[in-house]
Amino acid sequence: MDMFNLLFCIISGMFGAVFGSFCNVCIYRFPRGESIIHPASHCPQCQHKIDWYDNIPVLSWLFLRGRCRHCHTKISLQYPLVELVTGILFIIIFLKFRFTLSTIVYSLFTAGLVVVIVQDLKTWTIPDKITLSGILIGVGVSLLGMFFPEQGLRIQHPMDALDGIALGALLICLLDLIVILILKKPGMGFGDVKLLSMLGAFLGWRGVLGSLMIGSLIGSVIGFFIIAYYRLFSKEETSDIKDDNQDNVSDFYPVDPVSAIVLGVSAIYLEIRTLLFLNSYTSTEIPYEVITGLVYLITAFLLLALFVAIVSLWVWQKQKGKIKIDEELPDEEIQISLKAHYIPFGPYLSLGGFIFLLFGPELIEKYIQILSI
Repeated sequence: MDMFNLLFCIISGMFGAVFGSFCNVCIYRFPRGESIIHPASHCPQCQHKIDWYDNIPVLSWLFLRGRCRHCHTKISLQYPLVELVTGILFIIIFLKFRFTLSTIVYSLFTAGLVVVIVQDLKTWTIPDKITLSGILIGVGVSLLGMFFPEQGLRIQHPMDALDGIALGALLICLLDLIVILILKKPGMGFGDVKLLSMLGAFLGWRGVLGSLMIGSLIGSVIGFFIIAYYRLFSKEETSDIKDDNQDNVSDFYPVDPVSAIVLGVSAIYLEIRTLLFLNSYTSTEIPYEVITGLVYLITAFLLLALFVAIVSLWVWQKQKGKIKIDEELPDEEIQISLKAHYIPFGPYLSLGGFIFLLFGPELIEKYIQILSI
């Protein structure tokens, strides 16, 4: 690497550390419903405003030895770690995309994923301010990709972004509703729906499938070791959880009508897009008969999704008279989710999305080569 690129690697890392500091602000304030602009950074314990020289990413935490200058309250290790990791991720993005618009776009996208990962691990919530705004920004980025194809953006047409949004929503909603209807347990939650849709807006439908597969693989490996740890070293705790789960078993788990509606709309949209693709297919690389068979399989899957959506709405109508919603007990809902999983799925999806962002085309090409053997 020459000195010029090395200089920009350092600059990218510095910008990443600064954005990491801002990510820490978002991680702390989003769950509390506080503004990320006002007031200025302050110690949560003594409320004293943090001076600029005490707010230098990573370095200030080291100089202060991890404590507030005024009240000497311990500062979590999360703060320098998030700043350091974000700086490293910005360097990786620069090394991948170099001097293109993609470097700026995907650096900001990566910062959003950092917020999602840490907040989901800490609070089991995914901020709408990241996912919903990310979906809109992803569609806007696809417009940039259409007008500036040489900038290396992964999506270069708004329809690709819309396809990714719809497929991301469909897959998670379908999995959630099947779990609720058949197993009578809570699914992954609507936050994961919006997260995978955001990944689809930036990475397209291929990115949705890739992120889900990579995230599931990472989750399986990590989950195996976590479950093994709990079974080996926390037998009392896991037995208590099992007893509590048995006590909380009910005849049904409430169906979310919003998930059912989103599932149905996504299935109809994707079926229309599939039929339009079949009518406009003119390539000779893959025989038309093979494409037709593939379309039949996709149609069958989408009809299944539509059927699940209709059944879910019917079940929801039957449940309405039985469910008494108490909005003053959010902790109970969180407790149920915590007992259903060891780690939320959002971090796995985010990691899968980041890996696909870096290596998606290469992974797809390798997969096609394997199928061609």
